[in-house]
Amino acid sequence: MDWNDRRLAATPRGVGISTQVFIAKAKNAEVWDIDGRRYIDFAAGIAVLNTGHLHPKVKTAVSAQLEAFSHSCYQVMPYTGYVALAEKLNQLAPISGPCKSFFLTTGAEAVENAIKIARVATGRAGVIAFSGGFHGRTLMGMALTGKVAPYKIGFGPFPADVYHAPFPCGDISSSGALACLKALFKSSVDPKRIAAMIIEPEQGEGGFYPVPREFMQGLRQICDEHGIVLIADEIQTGFARTGKLFAMAHFNVEPDLITVAKSLAGGFPLSGVIGRAELMDAAAPGGLGGTYGGSPIGIAAALAVLEVIEEEQLCTRANIIGSKIKARLEGLKAGTPQIHDIRGLGAMVAVEFTENGQPSPEFTTKVKTQAQNLGLILLSCGMYGNVIRFLCPLTIEDSVLDEALGMLEQAIKSA
Repeated sequence: MDWNDRRLAATPRGVGISTQVFIAKAKNAEVWDIDGRRYIDFAAGIAVLNTGHLHPKVKTAVSAQLEAFSHSCYQVMPYTGYVALAEKLNQLAPISGPCKSFFLTTGAEAVENAIKIARVATGRAGVIAFSGGFHGRTLMGMALTGKVAPYKIGFGPFPADVYHAPFPCGDISSSGALACLKALFKSSVDPKRIAAMIIEPEQGEGGFYPVPREFMQGLRQICDEHGIVLIADEIQTGFARTGKLFAMAHFNVEPDLITVAKSLAGGFPLSGVIGRAELMDAAAPGGLGGTYGGSPIGIAAALAVLEVIEEEQLCTRANIIGSKIKARLEGLKAGTPQIHDIRGLGAMVAVEFTENGQPSPEFTTKVKTQAQNLGLILLSCGMYGNVIRFLCPLTIEDSVLDEALGMLEQAIKSA
């Protein structure tokens, strides 16, 4: 019995996988499977490895931490790294005034806790999220997520007092989406019952749609008018992916809370919430935290990641990578009528495929399959599964990036 047969026998089908490539080892943007075949990784653990697989500085930091201790539970015996990381993120976050941070393990936990903070700080229960958004697979995360398949089918009922408004993309303009949001206050819920709005600065699973600047600014105005907490879900957009350390810096808009995870710790489980001090202090002692929240291993990795981002100028690097990917795709557009749109901030870039004016998940799957056959790992996304997103490590070498783009071009032409 091979490993895939063993996987099917031992693990539930609900844990879907996008390839049957069993990884054996990795370095920066390259991985090797258990048969020794090399691939270039344009998935990066779903945006987790902005600093690449096993960056030397991250490895060194984690090794040093393992020589000291692996766990104490921060709420039992605190440790200095936790405080040092909070101080750094408070300083770096695009929020004016005093900030505070605390740490958890997964992105979904960060989202859950941001909602908890908003509710306790405002004394309200309602939350508004947006169509196409993705916020995790916990019950509250699924309630907030604006994409039914495959995340929400059969798992309800979901927590109450969650409302969805249209996201401005496609035929929906920013002004139209803002009008729908205001109409929601007339038809469904009093804005004075809304604790928070949560939005990704660029949608991930929804199809890599950046939020239009005027829409984000409109949200800030509405939140200020009604005393609503604005939560930026930066779990996928954070830590240099979009050409800024935090994607909210693109909009000249300050959020009140920011959720972080994924590339924060370079492949080690760590998430967090950063926010205005007066909001973060609303919960009573014991209301926030968790046994594994702020793992010393993840904290050590994250401190190293922030150093790598600064030292290797990964925000600048993200813009260079994104420009290269877009240029290669634009060069293919004339000869590939299926290319409908090329979009994204920094290196958070995607290409959308359509045929006869309709979304084409079939063509998208062909491109992914052809690319994998050539040795390039790609991920799809979008409400119709017709978008390929590019999430290569920002530390990828120029020669490996050029090789990958050659594979991508060949895969698109073959499809």
